[in-house]
Amino acid sequence: MGLYTELPNHVEEVDVIIAGGGTAGCVLAGRLAEAGVSVLVVEGGPNNHDEPTIVQPLMFITHYLPINRFTTFHQSNREKQLGSRQLIEPVGGTLGGGSSVNMMVYSRVQRADFDAWNTAGWSTNEMLPYLNKIETYHGPGDQDLHGHQGPLHITSGTYNAPRCEEDFLAAAKRSGFPERHDLNDLDGMNGAQRAMRYISHDGKRQDTAHGYVHPLLQDGKHPNLHVLVESQVRRVLFDDNKKASGIEYKPKAENLPIRTVKARKLVVVSCGVLGTPPVLERSGIGNPQILKKAGIQTLVADVPGVGENFNDHNIKLYGYKSSLNPDETIDGVQAGRVSTDELMRTKAKILGWNAEDVHCKVRPSPSEIASLSPAFQEAWARDFADAPSKPVAMMASVAGFPGDPSKLAPIQYFGVSAFTVNTYSRGHVHATGPEPGDRLDFATGMLTDPRGLDLEMQKWLYKKQREVVRRMDVFRGELPLSHPPFSPASRAALAGADRPEGLEGPLPLGKQEVAYDAEDEAVLEKWLRENVDLSWHPLGSCKMAPRDEMGVVDPLLNVYGVEGLKVVDLSIVPGSVSANTMNTACAIGEKAADIILGELGVLEEK
Repeated sequence: MGLYTELPNHVEEVDVIIAGGGTAGCVLAGRLAEAGVSVLVVEGGPNNHDEPTIVQPLMFITHYLPINRFTTFHQSNREKQLGSRQLIEPVGGTLGGGSSVNMMVYSRVQRADFDAWNTAGWSTNEMLPYLNKIETYHGPGDQDLHGHQGPLHITSGTYNAPRCEEDFLAAAKRSGFPERHDLNDLDGMNGAQRAMRYISHDGKRQDTAHGYVHPLLQDGKHPNLHVLVESQVRRVLFDDNKKASGIEYKPKAENLPIRTVKARKLVVVSCGVLGTPPVLERSGIGNPQILKKAGIQTLVADVPGVGENFNDHNIKLYGYKSSLNPDETIDGVQAGRVSTDELMRTKAKILGWNAEDVHCKVRPSPSEIASLSPAFQEAWARDFADAPSKPVAMMASVAGFPGDPSKLAPIQYFGVSAFTVNTYSRGHVHATGPEPGDRLDFATGMLTDPRGLDLEMQKWLYKKQREVVRRMDVFRGELPLSHPPFSPASRAALAGADRPEGLEGPLPLGKQEVAYDAEDEAVLEKWLRENVDLSWHPLGSCKMAPRDEMGVVDPLLNVYGVEGLKVVDLSIVPGSVSANTMNTACAIGEKAADIILGELGVLEEK
């Protein structure tokens, strides 16, 4: 099997080197290897094959703990507009990348997303075959809009909480978001859908390492595929003509020297939104001033867009008290009251659950738009009005407290994951030194758009999700620790805040909506700045756009100013996507494989 922690001496040169074995990198590696191309993947994290905390869906809750060895945590700079906080961006730190540690939410872009890239070959209609190629879909909707022979199975999983699911769907409908059969048909909007997930019928996570790479490593038929784990790519090497000739990498094991390996045809950087820019910069590609400041002496290509345009969905997780039963939430598992070892010993069906049973894509109604600021109305007319498939936000029900419940009362909780998409603020990611271990200059840029549009969308979303949950039968009050500190005398005061256990029965709230006065609006705005967070959906730090528009790669994913070097990951996304990001990363990998196989002449030969 060609999977190593130390590269054998005989693997000195391959056709294609893929620097990074994350979500898109594994898709690309599998497709190229299937076609007979000799490939080396170099991944900084460990092997993930059959790791219980990865293949068992419920164990996703372990991947956001600071000691987890399969996740890499990047800390941002201190940012004044966010209450001088330093945010944490968790990303996949293992073979399979984010697809191996995420919440396995099956979520596709909207038609408006790809079309807005305005890039030849990347329209929604042109990308649909790649979206379909990823999957074997077992869900509802127009089956022609989904794939049925792909390596990743899409199912509803092996477990759900029906009472909570039905309750949230009914409440969403009362708030103007009726149930849709398929919100992943590229056009569905303003509705809620029962969740589909990257989970197989036998309850196993569907990540790209297990779907695209491990089968080829184990079938004995692909000696052309090599995967090196626990080794960090230091830089890309170039010949005198600025053609990528190989890479330099450093094994994580102590006392092993820096090594090089050659690429006969192509080097691909696929280290992710926070990993690809520093690799390019350490290789001499980027803004000359930033390179000089980082102590990188050789400028290979002046590409000032490297590391710019970082963006992420802006999220907040809201917690509520509920009347749910222990088997209807994951609170017991998260708080340690339920043994995960026992669940795995008994092969409990709940292991095939991610606790998110309903997803929504939403945007304001005409009356709500009219109540928002003139600046937002102007942005709406320009960016949303003529794009009916473009949402402002997404919501998902969470059957349990969306955080660490260990210090809460041992009752059952309910949560909402609510995040704005198509945001306007941008940040950056840059190297500060020539080594992989040097810290990042990482500014999220969240809530920096000068007209305050992102903050206004967050305020609307807070109010909207609150109205949905207040209409649920299982609702027993709002948890103060995950809501703004409105005055008890305010019309926006938290429901049930004076009832710690919150189990006396549904609150007599009626159907009226909460009203917010000027003081409440100020409290909400300050609280959001101090609490809104990253969604773990980073995008855009090496965007695909013309070079004079701060682009880093062209439509064929070639890095400007050099030859034989491409970028294949979510860093190429020019704007945002109205979805959880795994599906888009997979589609980029599939599209890149076709591009590369065409350039190598393999598609024509086949």
